[in-house]
Amino acid sequence: MNNNLYLQFQPHLQQQKTFIDTPEGKVYRYCDSMVLAQRLAGALSAAGIKKGDRVAVQTDKSPEAIMLYLACLQLGAVYLPLNTAYTDAEISYFLQDSEPTLYICRPEVFDEALAIARQCGVPQVESLGTDADGSLMQLVNRTEPMQEIADVDADDLAAILYTSGTTGRSKGAMLTHSNLGSNCRALAECWHYSAEDHLLHALPIFHTHGLFVACNITLTVGASMTFLAKLDPEQLLDLMPRATVLMGVPTFYTRLLQSPRLNQTTVANMRLFVSGSAPLLAETHDEFRARTGHAILERYGMTETNMNTSNPYQGDRKAGTVGLPLPGTELRITNRENGAILPHGETGMVELRGPNIFKGYWRMPEKTKEEFRTDGFFITGDLGKLDEHGYLQIVGRDKDLVISGGYNVYPKEIEQLIDELPDICESAVIGVPHPDLGEGVTAVVVPKPGATPDETEIRRHLNEQLARYKQPKCILLVESLPRNVMGKVQKNQLRAQYKDLYLAEATTA
Repeated sequence: MNNNLYLQFQPHLQQQKTFIDTPEGKVYRYCDSMVLAQRLAGALSAAGIKKGDRVAVQTDKSPEAIMLYLACLQLGAVYLPLNTAYTDAEISYFLQDSEPTLYICRPEVFDEALAIARQCGVPQVESLGTDADGSLMQLVNRTEPMQEIADVDADDLAAILYTSGTTGRSKGAMLTHSNLGSNCRALAECWHYSAEDHLLHALPIFHTHGLFVACNITLTVGASMTFLAKLDPEQLLDLMPRATVLMGVPTFYTRLLQSPRLNQTTVANMRLFVSGSAPLLAETHDEFRARTGHAILERYGMTETNMNTSNPYQGDRKAGTVGLPLPGTELRITNRENGAILPHGETGMVELRGPNIFKGYWRMPEKTKEEFRTDGFFITGDLGKLDEHGYLQIVGRDKDLVISGGYNVYPKEIEQLIDELPDICESAVIGVPHPDLGEGVTAVVVPKPGATPDETEIRRHLNEQLARYKQPKCILLVESLPRNVMGKVQKNQLRAQYKDLYLAEATTA
């Protein structure tokens, strides 16, 4: 049996209906997309790409980049998308680690990319631009389309995605055809996603959310989508009357709420707003519901696992939770020290098992072994707890846990209390070295525009609700928190920035 993910999409690729359109007026029908994907597969094959070869791609968002992804699937090649913001040093690491047969870059950086590729031993470099330009498209025009679909096993690799690498070097998560196929089928079932849906796609496509959720689910059911180059709230509002679904990160929703145009009339045709990749503040959830009548659906996923849980399409969507396990996914909370399973209500390590869980880390067998229990459960590194109805609340990352004076302090608990205050926009709680306590609980706080929070009032609020050891030793007011492209707060950067905070105080004393 051929388990190629391409076959899951193929029934819709014969259709005349629109697959992708753009605000600029470009339209790509499913049948046109299949022809271009086949021509790209032919070009890749002519360049010597075969089943199992890695194809590293660092290009700007375009419909042609999605056709390239389809071409790699058709060939059985391993698609390796790279963030367009990566530096030359980071690209060098990824190319040396993954050893791709082909590196595809943006046309404007071709010479630099060629030099890096040569240093890293990558044999071929091509370019792909946003206007169907670049050397790869020139190669397409000289080659015949490929009809054959590579025969792959369910466990064969479809893609490698590198983790963000906030602790140590970035790891390549190996995702199989079965991982990706099973996950988008589960999401389509849970979110009632159908061929009638039209998605507003403003996410990057080098990430799980934008590629393996948004695009794969659309291809699986034969839906359509509008491709936006980047987040533009006013453009999203312009397009909502002809769309049904928006997938975004919390920043999408906070930015939309800043527009007076956001109301129930504007979203009258929309049926689903999805948020993920970073925690959504309860305040944002409540305000969006009040303005639009829609409760944002939060879900939980990882580079290594695709999507794991989702608030229900029908039923309570609880602010501050990421919902229930998807069909086929098992979830448990364990003691972070000994692995014992914990009852509902207790905080511990989130562990997962199911067809969505990745195969392991690229060329890191020991690291892979460390992250899996003997019974097949993956140790996510996320801390969470289940409520009485089985809804998961993510408390934070294990690496973000603060151990102060021998006590475990969960940053999320403190952040939620700080964020309740009227003058506070958001906060991040971190642990930094402390001469007496090991780590000092530190709150980095962003005021609302024009507000000047009173530190005494913040402390009074926390004092009423938190044990003394959980209360911040220092509260720092800043203009903004550092975030990655998907909106996640980069606490590692904050820890590095303030690492000498208490040590300097001790020296002064």
